[in-house]
Amino acid sequence: MTQQQSVATDRGHGFVKALGTVDALFIGFGAMIGFGWVVLTGEWLSGAGTLGAILAFAVGGVIMCFVGTVYSELVAAIPHAGGEHNYLIRAMGPRVSLFGSWAITGGYISVVMFEAVAVPKTALYLFPNLEHIKLWTVAESDVYLTWALVGTVTAIFISWINIRGVKLASLVQTFVVSFLIIVAFLLLTGGLVGGETANAEPLFTGGGAGFIAVVAVVPFLFVGFDVIPQSAEEIKLPPAKIGKLVVISVLMAVAFYIIIIWMTSLAMPASELATHDLVTADALATMFNSAFWGKLVIAGGLAGIITSWNAFLMGSSRLMWAMAVAGMIPAWFGKLHPRYRTPVNSIIFIGILSALAPFLGAAALGWIVDAGSPAIVIAYFLVSIGFLVLRKREPAMDRPLRIGGKSNGGMVIGVISAVLTLALFVLYLPITPWSAQLAWQSWAMFGLWLAVGVFFMFRLPTGVKAGPNAEIELLAKVKSLRRK
Repeated sequence: MTQQQSVATDRGHGFVKALGTVDALFIGFGAMIGFGWVVLTGEWLSGAGTLGAILAFAVGGVIMCFVGTVYSELVAAIPHAGGEHNYLIRAMGPRVSLFGSWAITGGYISVVMFEAVAVPKTALYLFPNLEHIKLWTVAESDVYLTWALVGTVTAIFISWINIRGVKLASLVQTFVVSFLIIVAFLLLTGGLVGGETANAEPLFTGGGAGFIAVVAVVPFLFVGFDVIPQSAEEIKLPPAKIGKLVVISVLMAVAFYIIIIWMTSLAMPASELATHDLVTADALATMFNSAFWGKLVIAGGLAGIITSWNAFLMGSSRLMWAMAVAGMIPAWFGKLHPRYRTPVNSIIFIGILSALAPFLGAAALGWIVDAGSPAIVIAYFLVSIGFLVLRKREPAMDRPLRIGGKSNGGMVIGVISAVLTLALFVLYLPITPWSAQLAWQSWAMFGLWLAVGVFFMFRLPTGVKAGPNAEIELLAKVKSLRRK
């Protein structure tokens, strides 16, 4: 065997195992801490009140913990790149696997596009004269060439980093997440030193509708722990430890968001929230009585954009790669870079989408959030069902990390995860007075993406049953059809 062949064998599918404990943990945690905490905290406080917003995130965090626990067992048992793709094809067959994987890929890409729009929005706070050469107006939001190019150039740079290899991407992730944690501690210090308890009033506002509105954005803000399973073949850790990192990353994100909401509420009266565009930044500036600290929070917001963007580009590109090598979507997406061993074509495709997103203007931020959230929840629900199916059908399956012990505790956790994610999805449907009100643009984005997935789904050959060999059988049938 030549050295080149030996390296290829060690890499399994061709990926390089380059990520350690901190790398993997910060990929998951950093993915969940994007830019939303900078631009949306004021809306959460106004919509649900201080305690209402905190409880909404606690409830959402509990749901995500159950889902994360389910993922922890699955990633330990099936530690392959592509996460959901592998769990669902083994549990429920190729078509369900494609639908679920395509759904969460759309959710991931929506985060990437969101961050591409958030970069110029943040830069405008630091550089007020950024807007030049007006192009057009989208939903009453003017789009300027110089403004949009900030997001486009950043998209090209992040894509380049990811093409260069997972180790470089993880080094960037670790450095930037460390800065994010420092910003969180500064906000905690500012709230304890310069905040006023009276400012936290009202503790509740908006009633059930306000609470539901905050809960509805939680899937978008907490999505990211599942990026760890996408990179499983690039993590040089025992499968059981990879599974535990999934749950730890969720708990870290819950703590981060609650600290941000609580400390921001102490900075200024609720009546002033509407007068601030970036409440979290202005909160720290107010508590320390210096504009410098507000700019530091904006720097933290930029850091969050990079960590989230970087992680979801990694996750979505590996999901597309996994679907492509299984013959589910065009093989073009399954190409690995000959030198860096990264899914180069998938990265380029997602990079192009993110480079175009800023030209939709700032109004696209809300549309993209709302389009991605239900897609993410669909995938979480299907993975929860797949977990229950595998527990029932393959009890002897090797599970290095078995949640709930040897009793039926694991099944109970799986059922709770399935019920909670289904209930969360129902919140998006306009069938109750408390349903989240999504704009038609969001439904259009959501529907278009799923329609493409359904098209690919019905092109798959029939007769392939779920099980350990489902992907091998599917690929053999696809290759046979392509030769005809």
